[in-house]
Amino acid sequence: QVQLVESGGGLVQAGTSLRLSCAASGRTFSGYAMAWFRQAPGKERKFVAAISWSGGSTRYADSVEGRFTISRDNAKNTVYLQMNSLKPEDTDVYYCAARGGTFLYTVGDEYNFWGQGTQVTVSS
Repeated sequence: QVQLVESGGGLVQAGTSLRLSCAASGRTFSGYAMAWFRQAPGKERKFVAAISWSGGSTRYADSVEGRFTISRDNAKNTVYLQMNSLKPEDTDVYYCAARGGTFLYTVGDEYNFWGQGTQVTVSS
């Protein structure tokens, strides 16, 4: 089992930045690919970004490419999502997810472990 806890969400103005963190505990963190997803109430969950266990490979949704950066620190068992140039349409609950293996899936059903989510609200 892997337990995931997100933090760093909040209310910010458009054009500013936030950094989300996801702290992992349980099994060996470095063996897991990690991802961020987002979801609004009553809407479909959307892929944001993913990173390989080594940090050497990343993948992004087109909507965040060039604005968001995913990274990880295996020594701290933490994955980050640096979000720059935020837009009101980035408003959502952001979830951290983990799965074993090397492929960076963009479908939420492929991930085994999830955090509770952190709210990001971007005002115009």
